[in-house]
Amino acid sequence: MVVQNAPSSQSTPASLPPSVFTLPQTAQLEALYTIIRDKETSRGDFLFYSDRIIRLLVEEGLNHLPVVPKTVQTPTGATYEGVGFEGKICGVSILRAGEAMEAGLREVCRSVRIGKILIQRDEETAQPKLFYSKLPQDIEKRYVLLLDPMLATGGSAIKAVEVLKEHGVPEERIIFINLIASPEGLKNFCSKYPQTRVITGWIDEGLNEKAYIIPGLGDFGERRYCS
Repeated sequence: MVVQNAPSSQSTPASLPPSVFTLPQTAQLEALYTIIRDKETSRGDFLFYSDRIIRLLVEEGLNHLPVVPKTVQTPTGATYEGVGFEGKICGVSILRAGEAMEAGLREVCRSVRIGKILIQRDEETAQPKLFYSKLPQDIEKRYVLLLDPMLATGGSAIKAVEVLKEHGVPEERIIFINLIASPEGLKNFCSKYPQTRVITGWIDEGLNEKAYIIPGLGDFGERRYCS
């Protein structure tokens, strides 16, 4: 039996910023995205398959952390010249949808510290506004995995990085992880913070007149937390 590779629906802008990295576009990955995009998918299946993607994203994010040489002794008595992560890490989720990615991070990184940031639209200025933040006290010494599943206009993510920088985190120590991004959001975010790496699972076509990602998957938080 001959199996042909299905064409990918991935939208890859010709001028993709150098700080943006996507997951390998395999047929399996597209099948996972097809499931979570389907409006008929049950909440249970949405949770299960979105969690699979989140774990892949976290693993890819860890690939971008610096390492240093490390020597260990194996049970055979031999010496192994390997590597270890340089410095400590923490996660920071952008509430509320970003909380859904915390479990995936904890599954990969045991006892990882996680902070939270709540950003909402200011009704008077129509700009993203910080309403709440709780971050590790030593966050300025850590590499930060910033978690938010959807990157639409980029406003919330830009504000979140601003908050992290105000707490002493260098821009280049932040890795922003999301499931789906729009080309517009990537352009806005990367033009503001070119040294912050972005790990995304899929780049969609763009935004509609209401600034919703198209084709997207709807409201991630609503689909995850509401039956």
